[in-house]
Amino acid sequence: MAPACVEPEEVFDYIVCGGGTAGCVIAGRLAEDLNATILVLEAGPDNADLENVHMAGGWSNMFDSETDWNIETEPMKAVDNRQVKCSRGRFLGGSSGVNGTLCIRGTKQDYDDWGLEEWTGDKMFGYMQKAETFHGKDWFKADTSIHGNSGPLHTEPHDLAPISNLVKEAMVESGLPYTPDMFSTGEISQGCGDVARTVHQGIRSTAADFITKGYRRENITIKTEITADKIVLEKQDGELTATGVLTLSKDGTQAEYKARKEVIVSAGAYCSPPILLRSGIGPKKELQKHGIECQVNLPGVGKNLQDHVLCFMFYEVPQPSLTNDYLAYHDNAIASTYALYQEKKSGLLSTFPFGVFGFARLDERLKDSELWNSSPREPGRDPMGLAPNQPNVEFWNTELYGGPKQYTDFPVDHKHAFAMCALLFNQHSRGSVTLKSSDPLQNPVVDHNYLDNPLDMLVLTEACRYANEIVMNGKATKDVIKGTWPEGLGYEKWTKREEWEPYVRKHATTYKYALHNGTCAMGKDGNPDAVLDSKLRVRGVKNLRVADVSSVPRVNNGHTQMVAYGIGEGAAELIKADAKGKA
Repeated sequence: MAPACVEPEEVFDYIVCGGGTAGCVIAGRLAEDLNATILVLEAGPDNADLENVHMAGGWSNMFDSETDWNIETEPMKAVDNRQVKCSRGRFLGGSSGVNGTLCIRGTKQDYDDWGLEEWTGDKMFGYMQKAETFHGKDWFKADTSIHGNSGPLHTEPHDLAPISNLVKEAMVESGLPYTPDMFSTGEISQGCGDVARTVHQGIRSTAADFITKGYRRENITIKTEITADKIVLEKQDGELTATGVLTLSKDGTQAEYKARKEVIVSAGAYCSPPILLRSGIGPKKELQKHGIECQVNLPGVGKNLQDHVLCFMFYEVPQPSLTNDYLAYHDNAIASTYALYQEKKSGLLSTFPFGVFGFARLDERLKDSELWNSSPREPGRDPMGLAPNQPNVEFWNTELYGGPKQYTDFPVDHKHAFAMCALLFNQHSRGSVTLKSSDPLQNPVVDHNYLDNPLDMLVLTEACRYANEIVMNGKATKDVIKGTWPEGLGYEKWTKREEWEPYVRKHATTYKYALHNGTCAMGKDGNPDAVLDSKLRVRGVKNLRVADVSSVPRVNNGHTQMVAYGIGEGAAELIKADAKGKA
């Protein structure tokens, strides 16, 4: 589209393209140098007045609107050609304002496996700790040695609903021993525990807190509702150099902002690749399709897309008050629940309705599988490429009915339901992010290619079977399950792996709130698919980095919220160190 006009340029030391999780962290940390000037460009609005960001229970109201990127995958063959909605926060703070608030860091081995000196497990856990201020509760036995106490991100444990305590007992009985803070330590691959959440005193803590509230500094300029179109590239001393950013505002106004030192792209796994591609950085043949001159031929841009694909399995319970449905769906309950939140910042809407979590290895359960036994494996690794200290899958329960938008059978007639969720780690299938056109206002084409690899299907199918066994065989849970919700699916009676595969094909989905990454991956010198070096610098371009979850070479075996905070903290340290070296 043609710009309405061209504004005069403004000049800053650093320009951060994307005010999401990593971008806000980077901007906040760079602004600690009061002599530096930082511009944050965010495509969506400010989050200050978005009640459903700060009220964690209002998360779903942020989707299917201008505060959602409204991205939907291409049809995917292995899941019955279904398309899956991949909602992401489109406002200051990004998906940190709509995610499940979970602080599940994965294992240290996950980051050691990247093979990059700057991003070892110890360093990543240190970065995640730096971002955090942890607030304990009397009942929660926290490992205080691994929690932070001075970061802008405020976290605390989640008080479980009755159904979650029963599921916890069933998990322990099934071979997942309870360790309260296991998802913070990164040392346990088989067990269950509680999860710290990015909520404190009933208010969701987001990455925007790094540059707002008590951390708003005069040297940060925040421009919202402005889309980063492309990076301005110039030849300086014979080197291709990023010198600024061309943008498009909500009213169609085009503007160019100049960067004295660096441009940092932090738009996430879906939106960082398009910025590079529109700038002429990416696979040459793909750029030519859209009439874009190739400045740097980097075939890895937009490739290597990874996600944590999962399945929800719902169960009806006849006993009232085991789940929290009565606080949300029955009669006029949501009105009083909302009034309680407004008055006291407490109750159902003050938190996210996920209960207890578990990690599991599946070696023993898969030893009868011909595919598992015949698949190649590296020494000390299973066919999924995982070591014994890394989990194959994750389980958790919801504390009421709810999940991705395709689940619409709410128990409004005084019934009660919860889900068991099974999530696949270290999937082998890879997807892609490509341009639909050179128009910055058009969403990219996203193909997650879920479960294309047969091993992925095998492991997720076995995970669903295991999750069902936990609730149907556990002494604490088996007598409170009436059957599936809605009725008729019958999986509470399934015992064979082959019974589960059709269900997985029909119901495999995404956790929605930014568990995807890898599309601008870091890598060692000589890796032809690496978009970035180990310091997040775009290969072939000076003064340009990509710093967000798109930079991750391989997705961690946990959730990616804390990875995004860790990448932000680490990136800021690398940028500061490079600036000091140049001074």
